[in-house]
Amino acid sequence: MNIPHDGVSDHLQNSADRLGNDFKSGAQHLQSVGAGEVKNLIADVEDLVARIANLKDADVVRVRNKVENALASAKQSVANGADSVRRSARQAVTTTDDYVRENPWQALGVAALVGITIGFLASRRSS
Repeated sequence: MNIPHDGVSDHLQNSADRLGNDFKSGAQHLQSVGAGEVKNLIADVEDLVARIANLKDADVVRVRNKVENALASAKQSVANGADSVRRSARQAVTTTDDYVRENPWQALGVAALVGITIGFLASRRSS
């Protein structure tokens, strides 16, 4: 690709924006898949707790209370985990964007190195 000298900064900015969008998209997909599985597990355990709700045996009541407490904790952890992934993704995108804006030539060098490495690995796999 032949990019004019004065267009390098714009090209790097566009590349950083695409990278950021791809990263956000991937993080959201990973989060939704993981959260979906955990939510399914929580729903299954809640169903189990509801089925044994009318049993009055002391051991069952004690176990049911422990399970209910664990479910509440798991729900809170899922919520906290989703927020943490979102914050981390935003921070990574912001850091990358700042770096590209402050160091366009270094970013171009890193991008070229990554491109060469990927090209080298792809050519080895196809041989």
